[in-house]
Amino acid sequence: MTPPDAPAGAITVESVRDVVRSLMPDLITDLCALVEIPSCAFAGFPREPVQEAAELTRRLFAESGAQAELQSIEGGEPAVVARIGAGPRHVVLYSHYDVQPAGSEDAWLSPAFEPTVRDGRLYGRGSADDKSGIAMHLGAIRVLRQILGEVPLRVTALIEGEEECGGPLPEYVLEHPELVDADAMIVADVGNRSLGEPTLVTALRGVVDATVEVRTLPRPAHSGMYGGPAPDALLALIRILDTLRDEAGDTRIVAGYDWNGAPADEAQYRSDLGLAPDALLLGTGPLADRLVTRPAVNVIGLDAPPVEGAINAVIPWARAKVSLRIPPATDPQQALDALCGHLSAGAPWGVEVTVIPGETARGCAITTDGPAYDAARWALEAAYGRPSVEAGEGGSIPLIASILQVAPRTEVLLLGAEDPGAHIHAPNESVDLAELESMVVAEALFLLRLAGVV
Repeated sequence: MTPPDAPAGAITVESVRDVVRSLMPDLITDLCALVEIPSCAFAGFPREPVQEAAELTRRLFAESGAQAELQSIEGGEPAVVARIGAGPRHVVLYSHYDVQPAGSEDAWLSPAFEPTVRDGRLYGRGSADDKSGIAMHLGAIRVLRQILGEVPLRVTALIEGEEECGGPLPEYVLEHPELVDADAMIVADVGNRSLGEPTLVTALRGVVDATVEVRTLPRPAHSGMYGGPAPDALLALIRILDTLRDEAGDTRIVAGYDWNGAPADEAQYRSDLGLAPDALLLGTGPLADRLVTRPAVNVIGLDAPPVEGAINAVIPWARAKVSLRIPPATDPQQALDALCGHLSAGAPWGVEVTVIPGETARGCAITTDGPAYDAARWALEAAYGRPSVEAGEGGSIPLIASILQVAPRTEVLLLGAEDPGAHIHAPNESVDLAELESMVVAEALFLLRLAGVV
């Protein structure tokens, strides 16, 4: 895809691909070093690994030629800010160095923080979400420096330290819009719909959550002596939770709308989940709508007596945490109010119910008709040999709403090396190394295209 009037020896897609291929061994080594660090920023986890990951990320960008520093974020872990290049165009490259907890080690085929390659995939917590994004950005910068000896546009890498646990960077950006004011911003915290299918994520659901507590008795009561008239808190909680979805499985809280992006493949969806081909899926309407622009409620935590060691007693207290994914255009505060109101109204038998509002994160629908999107579509097609598709995603990235609010000229592009087989947030998380290589090619081509070099 060299321009028709390009001179002999000009940069081509294949020459970029060759350079990326030569850089991949070192890039994989760096990614493994990042994955070895258990940088979980949630409360209760040690801070030292988080700080270690921040410093290693800073050092890797510095060794790649950038001016890199740790930027203090009040109330949170530092962000890595790395700047390199010069030119009239400015691009921000985002990722995050913190990870989800590993969970039970028994569920992992290899230890969560011992990066292991099996069948072309690198396994380990954070290998995909989102240390693969850091590797993408490092790789693209190294490619440009090796090919040109410089970076022909201004690039700022912004690597967050608390994305998984809802850190303060979105609020920080509202107060420091210059950090994200750019011609374009690549958010490498998503992935392709399937391996080898280049995907631009153009819609994100938001999310709200609440905790509902039920108290019925001052203490457990013998179920033989008191059971029957005595109200069971766990049964009352179950009755409340049962009102969240209707008989078809559609969520009853907040309204949705139709999706005009790429349709979703039901067979692939079942396969990605490990379901049987004829397994029942909840809800009505097109699958893509149910995954992007319809609300989805789930119970993500439950406090109740465990089965092991259970006694014959009427349960006096139980609670659950409820998460509600909301359509991109839905106001999160209104959705949270609706969720809390629904949980309160669902209490049976006049039992005492307390609903505690939780966190909110706004979704977004992204405009895709600017020059950066033109460059991205070209780069993805050149890297993958097939046109890109636009898709929505059920996850939320709170930073995006802040960017759209304070830097409206910035074209935000969500793309990355994850795929459904990455199993992010789950045991045996992994990144496909061939997919990572293709995304480094695509990002390097995007930067070259935006700079006017190819």
